[in-house]
Amino acid sequence: MNIKFSPPDISQAEIDEVVDTLRSGWITTGPKTKLFERQIAEFCNTPKAVCLNSATAGLELILRIFGIGKGDEVITSAYTYTASASVIEHVGAKIVLCDITDDGYEMDYSRLEKLVTDKTKAVILVDIAGKICDYDRARAILEKKKNIFHASNELQSKIGRVLLIADAAHSFGAVKDGKKSGEHADFTSFSFHAVKNLTTAEGGAVVWKDVEGVDNEELYRQFMLWSLHGQSKDALAKNQLGAWEYDIKMCGQKCNMTDILAAIGLAQMKRYPALLSRRREIINKYDGSLKKYGETVLHYGENFASSGHLYLLRVDGIDEKQRNAIIVKMAEKGVATNVHYKPLPMHTAYKNLGFDINDYPKAYEKYRNEITLPLHTLLTDEEVEYVINAFISSAEEVLNV
Repeated sequence: MNIKFSPPDISQAEIDEVVDTLRSGWITTGPKTKLFERQIAEFCNTPKAVCLNSATAGLELILRIFGIGKGDEVITSAYTYTASASVIEHVGAKIVLCDITDDGYEMDYSRLEKLVTDKTKAVILVDIAGKICDYDRARAILEKKKNIFHASNELQSKIGRVLLIADAAHSFGAVKDGKKSGEHADFTSFSFHAVKNLTTAEGGAVVWKDVEGVDNEELYRQFMLWSLHGQSKDALAKNQLGAWEYDIKMCGQKCNMTDILAAIGLAQMKRYPALLSRRREIINKYDGSLKKYGETVLHYGENFASSGHLYLLRVDGIDEKQRNAIIVKMAEKGVATNVHYKPLPMHTAYKNLGFDINDYPKAYEKYRNEITLPLHTLLTDEEVEYVINAFISSAEEVLNV
């Protein structure tokens, strides 16, 4: 067999929706993007959603709209993909990395509390594998520390404490305590990249909770300005009769979503409940056979359900070298795997910023024996069983069991 790690699940429905868009004559940001935004907001039970070309753009625009920059600090996890932290560098703020817990992949909240200073303007939690973090605990810490918080613009003062952001690149559709991903943090950024549960090829969206004293329409306009060069009208608005004239309000970014991408998303939204259900079936099959080999993410419980984005398996009794050998053995058997994640302090860019993996021992401990198995909705039951058997035989070969 040749089992890919995470190919996109594209059906005829997505193809038809894209063809319809191409024939419509409107392929950039337009009516389908706006419809997709409304569907996302409704799905997440949030007042608004704004579609962009990536979750990374979403995180960066949140920081920029809140005026976070030079002299400020933003805390995020040492155990994540670079996008969670690189956006902090982009806006000129200082990256502060927090180690993770012993019993999972979330930030160590006791450590987080110690890292919050009078310079901290935001905390970015990361919903790894699609499991929603403990935002209530994080919010309680930030409320406790609000006496040292200093707002540097009006929007920050409306929040009145450090901003709580969800890097929810993995968790679209996850639920915890009866609330969807998007309802837990102040602001949430989703990814619709090709490898994500719901894809638009490239793309992302930001949603947020109501902020007292803040007009959601005005906040939406701020995202629109930032996403399209600071231009006062998008192409859809300029297309109205005689409405060519526009203004450049600021030197913004260029990170809008197009109708071609939104068309894929609209078709995916119709299929998404079934896609989530299939992921759950696959995870249950993996759990039934593989939990005895080591630690896995608990995706489902009495008060929560993840989006089932990744299947992380920490194999007992192996080190980095043996982990990598198992990955090679599985590849030889036709199974593509991955590792989530190589901690940020191990990468050159973050070493150059002064980070040292020795300061994040829990992150390294999680990384050194982790293997991520294929988890996607194109897998058949037969292929799932093949992956399981390929892992078991590969592990036995490496460990000489």
